Amino acid sequence: MRGIFLIFAFSLTLIFGVTPPVTAGEQVRIETQLAQPVILKGTKQKSYLTINLEGLPFQEIESRVPVNVALVVDKSGSMRGAKLDQAKQAAIMALNRLGREDVLSVVAYNHNVDVVIPATQRIRFKRAAEKIRRFRADGRTALYAGVEQGLYQVEKYLDLEQVNRVILLSDGLANVGPRNPGQIARLGEKAAEKGVAITTIGLGLGFNEDLMTKLAFSSDGNHAFVEHPEDLVSIFNSEFGDVLSVVAQQIEIIIEFEHGYRPVRSLGRNSNVRGNKLTFKLNQLYGKQTKRVVVEFEQDGQHTAGRQIVAKVSTRYKNMADKRVSRFQSDVHAEYTESRDRAEKSIDRKVMTSVVRQIAIEANEKAVSLRDKGQVKEAKRLLESNATYLNEQADRLSSKDLEKLRDDNLNDAAAVSSSQWNKQRKAMRARQYKGKTQQSY
Repeated sequence: MRGIFLIFAFSLTLIFGVTPPVTAGEQVRIETQLAQPVILKGTKQKSYLTINLEGLPFQEIESRVPVNVALVVDKSGSMRGAKLDQAKQAAIMALNRLGREDVLSVVAYNHNVDVVIPATQRIRFKRAAEKIRRFRADGRTALYAGVEQGLYQVEKYLDLEQVNRVILLSDGLANVGPRNPGQIARLGEKAAEKGVAITTIGLGLGFNEDLMTKLAFSSDGNHAFVEHPEDLVSIFNSEFGDVLSVVAQQIEIIIEFEHGYRPVRSLGRNSNVRGNKLTFKLNQLYGKQTKRVVVEFEQDGQHTAGRQIVAKVSTRYKNMADKRVSRFQSDVHAEYTESRDRAEKSIDRKVMTSVVRQIAIEANEKAVSLRDKGQVKEAKRLLESNATYLNEQADRLSSKDLEKLRDDNLNDAAAVSSSQWNKQRKAMRARQYKGKTQQSY
């Protein structure tokens, strides 16, 4: 019904009933949970399964994995003034967090692309900072070409045993070269195939949030909306906190459902569904972070009373502590009962809170689409209905998180027809992204 497994420590925990101290070899804790582990016999119903992957931090700072990072900075005309000043300060701060084993490249772009610092292992920090301070803002925005060059620089030292990352900062719309969100997303997919994540940081109110979130989502990077330039340094600090704490990469999760159970869809994440099998791929997992997979499935109601296997879960990932591939397998069980009361009492509030959150995010995304089509009243009604749903579920599950999400939806509804919609839309896209990916900041 619930299985918690600490890789490499499972046997010791099972035998002695204690969890040993976390060492460099124990970097991921995996937990499988059903939203309702006790099911009323003879009931055909919709159910949910979650797989939680918790990254356990390295104990010694010296043990962190080397990083290969490209900073891609927009220096088009719209970045003139405080935006570019703060961007340069943030980039220099990030530079100072790197060490001798790390690889850095810096790309600046307007309508042209300038490789300010080619990818190098032996970073000359003072010289690099001087080059960053010389950035000047002018011209248009060749965002695609800038990211493409950043990816090329990372590929020079590409190594799947280190963290490979492109960090994009832009305040404007792509107006030179490819600019469609779908085209940009394919660039993110190309990066993900190579083991590179792309983080996107949108500054101000002029950038395309759909383009930026799709680029990040397709490569399993982070996304941030930064309204004010003075907040850039703290955002870069948070991003490098993630980059420097990766504990697992190349994560693959395979869920195979038994006869009588049919997978319907995944919530919040892309998955490949074939027959009774779902496959998920994640680029990386950070220390002190939990990433969650939520799967909706149906059961045919033909199972007899007693304990049954619902699904088999297999996970593999590159453990960045010892550079080996770690594997985990678990059977997910449900128990069938003739007691309706016992089935109702078995509902796991924590799991159902995760499910409700993902369902509410889907509705929030649909409201944005309605507003984009000019259906303002319909968008507002959907957001208000979503808030009512969240309020009911918050009471049912005693969840403060769902209460907060309810309030967010009410604020969104109030902003749908206001002059602040552009700003609110960016905030909504950022919140949707963080909710789906469990981003740490």
